[in-house]
Amino acid sequence: MDLLSRRVTRGGREIELTAREFKLLEFLLSHAGQVVTRTMLLERVWDLHFDPQTNLIDVHMSRLRQAVDRGFAKPLIHTIRGTGYVIRDEDQSA
Repeated sequence: MDLLSRRVTRGGREIELTAREFKLLEFLLSHAGQVVTRTMLLERVWDLHFDPQTNLIDVHMSRLRQAVDRGFAKPLIHTIRGTGYVIRDEDQSA
């Protein structure tokens, strides 16, 4: 991820993201290897300080996964059921 040019590549392929998807990926990468909760995402990516009980995060996470993980054997973005999400390098174990 190149923050200055706002470009994202994986495996030499450029990945097109919306502004919100870019911000979401940036936050996940800044916490790589750490579980990021839904509350953290709502507060830091959407600037919401309550859980509106919507599928807002689910929809954006699904789109981000499609963009980042599609066409690759191993995903980078993982769901931690009941807790949140984690982004892990392909070579790290689950």
